[in-house]
Amino acid sequence: MSDIRGRFKKELNEKVETYQASIFFDRRLFVYDICGSIAHAQMLGKQGIITDEEAELIVNALQAVRDEIEKGEFEFKKELEDIHLNIENRLFEKIGDLAGKLHTARSRNDQIALDMRLYVKDAIMITIDLLVELEHTIVTLAENNKDVVMPGYTHLQRAQPILLAHHLLAYYEMLERDVSRFQGVMKRVDVMPLGSGALAGVPYPIDREFVAKELGFGSISSNSIDAVSDRDFLLDYSSAATIVMMHLSRLAEEIVLWSSDEFGFIEIDDGYATGSSIMPQKKNPDVAELARGKTGRVYGNLIGLLTMLKSLPLAYNKDLQEDKETFFDTVDTLLSTVEVFAGMVSTLKVNVDRTRAAADSPYILATDMADYLVGKGSSFRQAHEIVAGLVKYAEGKSKGLRSLSIEEYQKFSDLFDKDICDISVEKSIAARNIPGGTAQEQVEKALKKAREILDDRQKRD
Repeated sequence: MSDIRGRFKKELNEKVETYQASIFFDRRLFVYDICGSIAHAQMLGKQGIITDEEAELIVNALQAVRDEIEKGEFEFKKELEDIHLNIENRLFEKIGDLAGKLHTARSRNDQIALDMRLYVKDAIMITIDLLVELEHTIVTLAENNKDVVMPGYTHLQRAQPILLAHHLLAYYEMLERDVSRFQGVMKRVDVMPLGSGALAGVPYPIDREFVAKELGFGSISSNSIDAVSDRDFLLDYSSAATIVMMHLSRLAEEIVLWSSDEFGFIEIDDGYATGSSIMPQKKNPDVAELARGKTGRVYGNLIGLLTMLKSLPLAYNKDLQEDKETFFDTVDTLLSTVEVFAGMVSTLKVNVDRTRAAADSPYILATDMADYLVGKGSSFRQAHEIVAGLVKYAEGKSKGLRSLSIEEYQKFSDLFDKDICDISVEKSIAARNIPGGTAQEQVEKALKKAREILDDRQKRD
């Protein structure tokens, strides 16, 4: 193998050798590195930069190296720094000096930019598939509990009665936005950087469009300096990942709360809960709690990446090696969290009696009573004030609003009549029959639309 330290008088300090080596983590890019090298070798042969025979020998050797790595027979060497030089070294061992021709018209700068883009493209496709799977489980849970009534909350206080399905579909909407974000990331990452060289392009008659087509890219980069130094696509993925984790953390928090004895709305399947080392009765929602914790980890990875990039002069700098470890961790954390959530949500059991009982909160129909007064001719602000006084009175009497007599109602407004007693949780829900509302009819439409979107996406995939 050629010595990239040929101009130096001394060997690299042993501690520096370990400090700067990236092979410990960038070895996971081997498939993409070899795939890119194969396309590059084929292009060099096609353009007559090397002979067809040389290209074929290089491609065959690269495929053999890939097989060795996949079988666990490949020895990664720290002294060779990174995945590129480790693979190149093995090529030299297999085909001699011919291996040196593979690096014609490219640099490790545009090579790693290519590898990372290929990796991210695959990560995006897997991420979207897992998000859609989670969407399916949420929609199915909503469909199976579409008539279940529960209290809706603001400030974690019981606010108004809603359908559980309506609440669950809020998370479906979040995940739909997440899918859309990753689709946007895919458009921006789908740019082929190879051919940019170290930073200025290359002085060979290469065919960049051919390589892009072979590797499945939609376009080629327009500026060689930007192409080797750009890591916006990692920020794009990481940013979208943090938003997904935020959404999952919100769901995790509700699962933790709802599974507690204080709420008792749901039961987590034994396969997704753990016990206590000292308290035999405990059933802990550790999966949900871990997701909340891992959210901060993904946030931190994004901040680390932003900080690493913020002061880099153009073009490539060794700092960019620091993009990988935390990014790989973000991908691994996100994918494992989404996957385990799909399993956990699919096995949740709803305690219908507890959710319905909670919806019968003594003052949960207060807004409906204000709306009742508006229907009788009152302004909403006046009605709000009247019902606020009514609530204060009922609390003082240790009564719920529906326990008050008509005479007590009329102490606060002559607009109250016997039909005030007709207000109920079911009628409150049914009254909100507008697009996006919690009425049964609207929730049915929303479930149908969600299912159609998911089914259509499955057919297209």
